[in-house]
This record gives sequence, C-alpha cells and structure tokens, in this order.
Amino acid sequence: MSNTEIDSKYPSTAKALVFDLATKTLDVYQSNRVPVPDPTRDDHLIQVEAIALCARELEWPFLFPGALLSDNPDKQIIPGYDVAGTVITAPPASPFQPGDEVYARTYPARPGNYREYSIGRTLEMALKPQKLSWAEAASVPMSAVTAWQALYEHAGVAGPGDPNSERKRILITAAAGGCGVWLVQLAKIAGLEVIAQIGSPQNDRFIKELGAAETVNYRTTSLKEWAKANESVDVVIDCMGGKTLEEVWYCIKTQGSLISIVEPPEGKRPEELKAKDVKNKFFIMYPSGQQLGEISKLIEQGRCQAVVDSVWAFSEFKGAFEKSDGGHARGKVVVKIAQ
Repeated sequence: MSNTEIDSKYPSTAKALVFDLATKTLDVYQSNRVPVPDPTRDDHLIQVEAIALCARELEWPFLFPGALLSDNPDKQIIPGYDVAGTVITAPPASPFQPGDEVYARTYPARPGNYREYSIGRTLEMALKPQKLSWAEAASVPMSAVTAWQALYEHAGVAGPGDPNSERKRILITAAAGGCGVWLVQLAKIAGLEVIAQIGSPQNDRFIKELGAAETVNYRTTSLKEWAKANESVDVVIDCMGGKTLEEVWYCIKTQGSLISIVEPPEGKRPEELKAKDVKNKFFIMYPSGQQLGEISKLIEQGRCQAVVDSVWAFSEFKGAFEKSDGGHARGKVVVKIAQ
C-alpha cells in the first residue's frame, strides 16, 4: 500500500468541531468526513493529538471571508489552526513520513484542526520537540512563529547572536499572552533588554523568569506615564492594540520600530506625535515550518519553553473559547483531541 493511501483501519468519518456561519454556533459533528490527502498538493494526513486556539478566531470568517475560504471547497469552518499529531500518510518525497510526530500552524484558508484527522503540508510543519508533551507542542507554532517574524523580519532584529541587538531596548505589550511569552524569550535570546507590560502582580515573577528585565503593570501605570520617567525604547512589539497601541507611541525613540500584530499603528498615532519619525507596521504571520524548526532547536536546547494556560477536553469547547477570548490567558489555551 502506498503511504499516500488511507489504510482501511482508519475511519472514513471522524469527530470534528464545526462553526456554522449562519447561526454563529459551534457543533460537534460525530461523523464528519475524514479529509483525503492529495499528494500532488503536498498533503499529509495527520492524526491529531492536540490543538491550540487563537483569541477571537471565530471572528475571522467574517473579517476575512475570502482568505479563509480560498482553499476550502466545502466551505466548512473548523477552528484551531495550531496542531500537534502523528503523520498517517505522506507524499513519497516528503521529509515527514508515517509515524513522525509533528506540529504546525496550518493555513487558515483550509479547514482547521479541531478534528480527529486533519491535513498538514511540508512548508507548515516541523518535527515535534521530544521534550514537549502534545499539549505543549500544540501551544507553540502560531505564537512562536509570529514572535520570530515580528522580531527578525519586521523589527530589524537580526536574530540570536546579533551583536547590535545587545544595545537595544524593547517594549512588549500583553507580554504574558500567547505571543507575548515568545516575544520575551526570543528577544532575550537575541540580546535585547526586555520591558514587558503585564496586567497582574502574579505575572511579574513569571515574565522575569522568561527573560524580562522590567515589567510595567498597566493596572497601576499607563505606558504614557511610564514613558515620562524612563528612557525611550528602540523597538515596540504590540500584542494589544487599542488604547495600549496609542500609548506606546510615547515610549519609542525617534527612528525606532513599532510593530503591531493587532492593527495598524498609524491609526493609533497621537495627534501630537504626527511628526515623530518611527517605522511602524501591522502584519499577519504566515506559517513557516523552517522557522518553527529553528524554534524547535531552541526548545531542545532548553533556551525556550512552551507556556500552556489550560488544557480542555474535546467536548469542553465552549469553556475553551471563553478562556481564549477572555484576554487573560497566560500562554495558550489547548484542547486535547485524542481520547
């Protein structure tokens, strides 16, 4: 039997969580069709062990309908685009073969991974670090790759070992969140001095253990107030948007870099700072198995760690989404798919 064929011991239907666009409700389909991998499109069938949720991802089909349905002929919205699982079938020339334990951030143009069997493609995937559990592995891809791209592709940080980074200061907002915890760790590895915005005293020690030199609790000190009493930073990575994104304009040096993963910074520039020369941009991450592989090396070396807020059962999807969307998760909200 070719390894691109589905062995008869695997079912043709399996459990999946489906988001109904018309009613905006989530329903468990007990007998949803198992996707058939197309080797000409580099498809791998994955038996899913765990997935991670992204805050407000159920809004994406309405905000970006063209993007989310562009590679989804059945127009079926299945959430959960971070996945960890085992390869069941693979194209013959793939570096990932049946039995390999992998993890990935899959493209949201296809159905997601809140299902027992899903599809991954080579350019999205990396081998799961052996030291991580399934839940820990599922928590990594989107957040860590987003942080990697924010720092090394958009903020002008050359990467771990860059001697110029050692003299730079970076401010990270929502530092205890899913992406924030990776920004703190990767920025520290790159040699930056990290100032981390947090929302509770409990997160102070936690974030400093990850690599922050200083924390700012937004409940007691606004970033605008902080900027008046402290040296400006070279780089800001914003994971919060809104009022926080407006305030970070006061914190950044002239000719610094301001990157947001939430919304365009220019739209939140204060009127009095219209003339301030700051490189600023909003970006949306793209899946990268190559970058995820580099992150895997850092994990295996013990230089980074996965941060899981909570782990939920398949049937507990309502609680999992409420936790993920609530804005106070420390790290990622994970759902265990396998029984």
